[in-house]
Amino acid sequence: MICLLIGSTVDGFYSSYRGGIRDYKSKMSDNNEPESKKANLELSKGKKIGTHNGTFHSDEVLACFMLKQLPEYKDAQIIRSRDSSILDTCDIVVDVGGIYDPSKNLFDHHQKEFNVTMKSPSGKQFATKLSSAGLVYLHFGHRVLAEVLHLEPNDSNVSNLYDKIYESFVEEIDGIDNGISICDEKPRYLVTTDLSSRVKHLNLSWNDKEVDVEKQFEKAFSLVGMEFVERINFYANSWLPARDFVLKAIKRMKSVDGSEEIIELENAGYPWKDHLFSLEKELHLSVPIKFAIFQDGSGKWRVQAVPKFADSFELRVPLLERWRGLRQGKLEEVSGIEGIDFVHANGFIGGHKNRLGVLRMAKETLKEYHKKVTNE
Repeated sequence: MICLLIGSTVDGFYSSYRGGIRDYKSKMSDNNEPESKKANLELSKGKKIGTHNGTFHSDEVLACFMLKQLPEYKDAQIIRSRDSSILDTCDIVVDVGGIYDPSKNLFDHHQKEFNVTMKSPSGKQFATKLSSAGLVYLHFGHRVLAEVLHLEPNDSNVSNLYDKIYESFVEEIDGIDNGISICDEKPRYLVTTDLSSRVKHLNLSWNDKEVDVEKQFEKAFSLVGMEFVERINFYANSWLPARDFVLKAIKRMKSVDGSEEIIELENAGYPWKDHLFSLEKELHLSVPIKFAIFQDGSGKWRVQAVPKFADSFELRVPLLERWRGLRQGKLEEVSGIEGIDFVHANGFIGGHKNRLGVLRMAKETLKEYHKKVTNE
């Protein structure tokens, strides 16, 4: 498991804001720091991170937080201003200034011609226009993850987490700050409890007279930072280790079924679909996997259909239509499979008393599926 230390209270993030929020790493002795890192920490003293003043948003808050995870900016002061003469004194500027020039450490995204995404220039598959958070992640993300996880930037764990952290945390902030709707049609309901909304509500109300805006920015900094680190923690210590289980299941699927369209997952409850899709591509599997069989937390056997893509309700091959929505006695009668327990109404999952039963459910579904495909 990757080691990650995190402050237990928001107050810990508040108190560390001005001098660098990474006090959750304080358990590491300075004597254990390499000389190069000690030198960087010394250089960070007196440095300035510039961003705009006034109403703050989650993108520049996250951008500042990520920068302060880096040794060269750990103790940097955050300067909030729109005065160019003040911003010119900063070592790096985010979300203000009207210029995107990495060579000069200028990372604004508001200019008319700006259209940078994680697809360009990095070649990733994402198409959402970047905010200041996305720009900092694009240029510094590997190092930020490495610092938070106490790894080297070229560690394979960092590479495996890089896209996932963008997809599951940063891209949402990019989209919201750039006014990009999550769907083409009018949403059926409002979402007002997401991270960007909570940061927005920390800004002063029109009739607030006594509230210190800088204190509110500090609260936003702590909120965003804590959730960012907690998300990295989850994906590093829960999501990523599941990859090895899925890889093992793929390598031994011939012993499960000769079709190589059914995998058997050890244990239960770990996230497997993301890893399945990526490993299919990496291993150049010619036949897509259709079903996974496993025991759930109660020890009962399940067969689950693989979706067409992650988080989709569309399935590559759903369980047989005539079984769907039936349970136990009636289902046994229709299927001819003794001990069958249930099949969900949309065919994405079914249950049986034992392993051979769920394997038979998958095989019979595949038999009819291939027969239909052959006859078309």
